[in-house]
Amino acid sequence: MHATSSIVSLWLLLIAGGAAAQGGVGLGNGSRRIELEPGDSGALTEVAVSPGLSTVFLFDSELAREGVDLDGNGAFSNVDVGRTTMRLVPSGKVLPGEKFRVSVRFRDDAAPTGASFLLVIHPARADNLVEVYRNKRTVESYQQEARESRAETLRCQEEIARLVSEHDAPEGLTGLLAIGGIDVNGVDGRIVTKTVSSDPRSALQPFKVHSYRATGRVALEVFLRDLRGERPWTAIGAALRRSPGTDLKVLRVWQESPIASGGTGRVVIEAEASPESSRGPFSLKLWESDGARTVTISNVTFP
Repeated sequence: MHATSSIVSLWLLLIAGGAAAQGGVGLGNGSRRIELEPGDSGALTEVAVSPGLSTVFLFDSELAREGVDLDGNGAFSNVDVGRTTMRLVPSGKVLPGEKFRVSVRFRDDAAPTGASFLLVIHPARADNLVEVYRNKRTVESYQQEARESRAETLRCQEEIARLVSEHDAPEGLTGLLAIGGIDVNGVDGRIVTKTVSSDPRSALQPFKVHSYRATGRVALEVFLRDLRGERPWTAIGAALRRSPGTDLKVLRVWQESPIASGGTGRVVIEAEASPESSRGPFSLKLWESDGARTVTISNVTFP
């Protein structure tokens, strides 16, 4: 890289000497820096070039020399492509305002795979040195993102199918039987108020906690009071986590009404769980829309 920088500096010195001999023609804007993002391979960046003046592109990645494509190649008296450099000198035949597209392709497989520039002819000014840097992204990272997107799509499709099936089911006990929420063993319940513990920093404190189990599901009924702050509190999300970090899939969080200062309220949390996956104890965390005030209850168990 040091040798390349020395060559570029020599070019600029030669250009400066040539300009002085021509009566002080300005060298233009000097050095420019262009940063390429992974999705920028099709974007066009304008670069000023001028007849008889050199414009040198200095890349931070190796070029595929066979991948350089220049429109109007005959309009340039010098086109010199190196390992990480490209020097262009327009001929005296070009006219001010003419535009020529030049595209390069990089030798590695990272994104962006190439870059394109729009060379705009100016009668006296040129961007002498254009430094081009890539914010690379590997093919492997795109593949990983695609895999994660497919998994998320499948999860959403399963969730939509479940919601549709439940929506079409009848209400009440018949509805629970229709969606397989209970079997002949019914619903088992337990009062766990005395065994749970609450984080003193929580926005609300529990004064009654009931846990339930049905076929493939568990639920918690939590009664809360002693709101910290004046703004009413409404739970919009929940997590049921078992040490050392196993989470149950929360299906829904339901609250009768916002809990105001001095009032009480009830929150019901339902999660998908087998008898094996719901062996406690669990920690329950509830949060409101902005996440500023949370409720944490530990040592939660299910029947």
